[in-house]
Amino acid sequence: MMRWGLIPHFCCGAPPAYSTINARLEVIDTAASYRGPWHRRQRCLQLACGFYEWHMDAAGHKVPYFIHLEDQETFGFAALWDRSVGPDGSVVESVTLVTIPGNELLRDIHNCGSTPYRMPAILRKEDQHIWLTGTPEQARAVLTPYASARMRAYEVGERVNHIANDDEQLLEPVKPLRPPS
Repeated sequence: MMRWGLIPHFCCGAPPAYSTINARLEVIDTAASYRGPWHRRQRCLQLACGFYEWHMDAAGHKVPYFIHLEDQETFGFAALWDRSVGPDGSVVESVTLVTIPGNELLRDIHNCGSTPYRMPAILRKEDQHIWLTGTPEQARAVLTPYASARMRAYEVGERVNHIANDDEQLLEPVKPLRPPS
């Protein structure tokens, strides 16, 4: 188990003042927080069965969507990890997921927030080993948008916005689902 939100080794066990839950592909090899784990090949998989993104509708309301894969029940996001040691010797291991420009589906859904039109780097099964063990060039090459045609999304209730809520009802669609076209 790791803490989500990278605490770089140079932070001495304390979370930085800025958000490190997502590492943009464009800066993983140059940004101070991510270049160390990237160059040390501290790559890992962050496992999921789906994820949420917010959409700004025509009326200006933000609504959450649950996104999952049609061809994998569980899957791996490309992620980086680091280990930071506090002044008292305590060790914090933490992780950040890599984000990339969104595919067609995510560009339609994820249209708000500080980094719109992006998506987590979802790895195809055949690319997971390359991500974990390949050269930096090979690892970067597998960070491509997952095919929209193999993804499904539907609106869910706003209960997902409260950390105290953690039950299967979070996955229930707000509107009846239409079969994929």
